[in-house]
Amino acid sequence: MSRTQRVLDLIQNLRGRRYAVPGRVLAEELGISLRSLYRDIAALKGQGVPVDGDPGVGYLLRPGFTLPPLMFTPDELEALVLGARWVVDRADGGLGQAARDALVKIGAVIPGALKDDLGSSPLLIPSQSRPPVADALVRGLRQAVGDGQKVELTYRDLADRVTRRTVWPFALAFYDQVLVVVSWCETRQDFRHFRLDRVEAWALPGEGYPRSRSELLTQWREKYSIRPDWTADTF
Repeated sequence: MSRTQRVLDLIQNLRGRRYAVPGRVLAEELGISLRSLYRDIAALKGQGVPVDGDPGVGYLLRPGFTLPPLMFTPDELEALVLGARWVVDRADGGLGQAARDALVKIGAVIPGALKDDLGSSPLLIPSQSRPPVADALVRGLRQAVGDGQKVELTYRDLADRVTRRTVWPFALAFYDQVLVVVSWCETRQDFRHFRLDRVEAWALPGEGYPRSRSELLTQWREKYSIRPDWTADTF
């Protein structure tokens, strides 16, 4: 590993910390000697990077420090391109355009050699066929999730029963085959998952729901023992 990459890894490690970290812990996580760590810390301080701390005390990066966007590694760029291509193919038109715009902005500030990597990534996202979902519905639900707004749904379930529900949407799950809104259902007084391709009609009554999105998300995860990177099998 080059020293430049090592120093970037050190900065990235420190950026995720809320409290001072002992030097020996940082050295172990980065796979370098304690002496090398002390040299790298000194180099960062000499370049004006706001690292607080001393040997035997620990180190902390003061809030507000950001790396310029050109500090991407080739692997990081490939990850960004792959993610953006997935969003373009799987999400609604608004998010897809946002992904394209983000790549344009990244391409405008990275060095020439990395620009070539950005445009020629060999990692592809094959198109998937899935039931059609109107862009307006996806955008409306994203807005409702962000604003904490109730949504009225007319929904046809897998047994072909049609019901009308008022729900509190707090998350959207983007699968290859289906899109799902995770909600608290006022009718069932419980959490429910609704496939967007089975939504026959929807409306925004303009009412906020009484609990916070983060509270609902936490309770939902606790009820179903769901990890933050949740995936589910059936709806």
